[in-house]
Amino acid sequence: MTQHETKQYLLQELEVVAKWEKDQKGLWFWEKIGRVPFMILDRITPKMVHKKVGQALDEIGSFIQKGGSYLTSEKEVLKRVHKLTDNDHVSIDSLKELPLTVMDDISEAIVQSRKKVAMTQGATTGIGGFLTLSIDIPFILGISLKTLQEIALSYGFDPSEQRERIFIIKCLQFVSSDIVGKQAILQELTDFNSLNPEKRDQTLSQLQGWREVMVSFRDNFGWKKLFQMIPIAGILFGSLINKSMMHDIGEAGRMLYRKRRILEKIGEKQNVDHKHSIESS
Repeated sequence: MTQHETKQYLLQELEVVAKWEKDQKGLWFWEKIGRVPFMILDRITPKMVHKKVGQALDEIGSFIQKGGSYLTSEKEVLKRVHKLTDNDHVSIDSLKELPLTVMDDISEAIVQSRKKVAMTQGATTGIGGFLTLSIDIPFILGISLKTLQEIALSYGFDPSEQRERIFIIKCLQFVSSDIVGKQAILQELTDFNSLNPEKRDQTLSQLQGWREVMVSFRDNFGWKKLFQMIPIAGILFGSLINKSMMHDIGEAGRMLYRKRRILEKIGEKQNVDHKHSIESS
C-alpha cells in the first residue's frame, strides 16, 4: 500500500463509486422495449438455434458450481501486474496488497482489451445476420464472464472460489436490470460484503434462479441485436453493439469490485488504528 492511500483518500474514492451507483438510473425507454424483438424472435427462430443457446446457458450455469471451461487463468492478469510493478514474485494472494491506482490501471486495460475482441467478434458474426446471431450471444456471455473474473483478480479476489463466481453472476444481473432491479442488487451486494453470516447466506440463496438471470442477460440484447441481423449492415451494428455491451459490463464489474476492495482497505486501516490505540493506552 502506498503512502497516498490514507483513510481520507479511500473514503474519497468510495464516494466516486457511490456517485456512480446513484447515476445508475436503469433502462431508457428504448431499452425497456428492447425485449419485444426477442418475443418475436422466439417464434421464428429455428429449434436448432434455441437448442444451441440453451446449451450455452446450461454451461454458464455450471460456472457457478465449478467454473468449468469458463474459469479464466490468472496468468494474463499476473503478467499485467508484473509489467506495471516490475515485481517478479506476484501471486493471487499478493494482488490485494497492490495500491488502488494500480488495480484500476490493470482492470481498465483488461476492459479495453476485451472491447477490441468483442468488436471483432460482433463484426464477424454481423456478416451473416440472423444465421450467426446464435454464435454471438453465447460468445458475449462467455467473454463477459472471463472479463469479470479478470477484473476480480485485478482487485485481489479469487474467482476460483464459488463465492466470487456468485458475485460475478450478480454483476451480470446488475447490467441487465432496470432501475428497481439495480437498486435491489446493490443492496444484495452490500449484504454480500456484510460480516453478518445470515445476510451473506440470503444473498447466496437468491442465485438459485440463475437461469432466469442468464436469460434476462440474453434478452438485454433486445432490438439492438435485431439490427445486427441485417446481413452486411450487421457488421457495423454488431461491432458497436458488442463494444457497448463490454463497456457496460466492464464498468459495472470495475465499480462493484472496486467498492469491495476500498471497503476492505478501510477496514484494515481501522483495525490497525484500533490496535495502536490499545497499545498506547
